[in-house]
Amino acid sequence: MTTNAFEDSYQRAAQEDRCGPRTRLAIPSQLRASGGRGFRTFVQDLSISGFSAAAINRMHEGQLCWLTMPGLQSMQAQVVWWQDCTVGCAFTELLSPIVHDDIIARYRGDGG
Repeated sequence: MTTNAFEDSYQRAAQEDRCGPRTRLAIPSQLRASGGRGFRTFVQDLSISGFSAAAINRMHEGQLCWLTMPGLQSMQAQVVWWQDCTVGCAFTELLSPIVHDDIIARYRGDGG
């Protein structure tokens, strides 16, 4: 069985990311599904490999979308899951650890 480079890098990053504590976030953002209109949302969880965000309308596994957070360009992602008005997505390109750490420092939910 062969996998593409995206799947390999995502799987490695997802496993590495799970060894660190997750920070609860509330980042006001915009999310746009392929072929749809953008809507306001809040990113609830962020890692270098993906995010979860509020999404009232159902999103489907494999669907492409674009996330725009304040001060950053839109980032392409793919829907991994949707449940109870929350969507989980994997970035097409891993987020830079420096950018990730900067975002966490700005939007940390514990006031730290």
